[in-house]
Amino acid sequence: MTSYEPPGAARTDVRNGHDAVVLAGGGARRLGGADKPGVRVGGRALIDRVLAACADARTTVVVADPRPTARPVRWAREDPPGAGPVAALDAGLRHTTAEHVVVLSADLPFLRDGTVRRLLTTLRSGDADGVLVADADGRDQPLVAAYRALALRRRLAALTAEDGGLTGLSLRRLTAGLDLTRVPDPVASFDCDTWDDIATARALIREHGHVLDEWISAVKDELGIDLDVDTGVLLDLARDAAHGVARPAAPLTTFLVGYAAAQARGGPEAVAEAARKAAALAARWADEATETKPDTAPDATPDARPDAG
Repeated sequence: MTSYEPPGAARTDVRNGHDAVVLAGGGARRLGGADKPGVRVGGRALIDRVLAACADARTTVVVADPRPTARPVRWAREDPPGAGPVAALDAGLRHTTAEHVVVLSADLPFLRDGTVRRLLTTLRSGDADGVLVADADGRDQPLVAAYRALALRRRLAALTAEDGGLTGLSLRRLTAGLDLTRVPDPVASFDCDTWDDIATARALIREHGHVLDEWISAVKDELGIDLDVDTGVLLDLARDAAHGVARPAAPLTTFLVGYAAAQARGGPEAVAEAARKAAALAARWADEATETKPDTAPDATPDARPDAG
């Protein structure tokens, strides 16, 4: 993985609606049995990062034992617990009603809503049963995919009839009976199976140029804020307040801008308007500091006395 697109792309509605199933169970043996969905990358739990990417879904079902998450979801569990990914997918799919369903694993730190939209758009524009991501080595990633729900249900029913159940079946068995389209995306397909993978993800997220976007996303998740604002405007305001007034004025001014927008019960437009007013005040403040006292003395005039004779 050589590149990474930071979060922050504006969300757009996908026509006709879709549901999402996120598989968050499993034993995480390669992590020593750690709670993988709860491992934090860039300050956010892996599962919350995935849930943010599929936030446009009408219904999001997480197949795992319930846990606190950054946004509300519906919970499901395969029977018996630990029966494997195909059984888990079947359990989640039973709680969905949309024609199209996004299927994701809970350990994708770089998945973005843009990838989800691309999968759905490709699915709707063709006749395939599903569209899945191919990783950097060209391998199918069936848990970074969008499917026609009817095709999935038919395939799951066929596997149940063939094997007498779904316990222990591999995802390869599931996808072998589906007509699939592949889209390459080595970044979105990066998953965290080992502690080395997690260390790589954490390091990449902290790269200069991405860290600010990641930090803002983490703060919004932590505070329960779903608000896209122009961070450039706020950064310019902070700079002007720090330079034109005093360094501590930067964080205090941006806080007051947010508080004013909240009092107005506004969204991004209210933030922008409050920032505009504060920026104008900072400019006036800076102008006063450099303004010189006007020269009020009368203009000097040439000596009009006649020359001495």
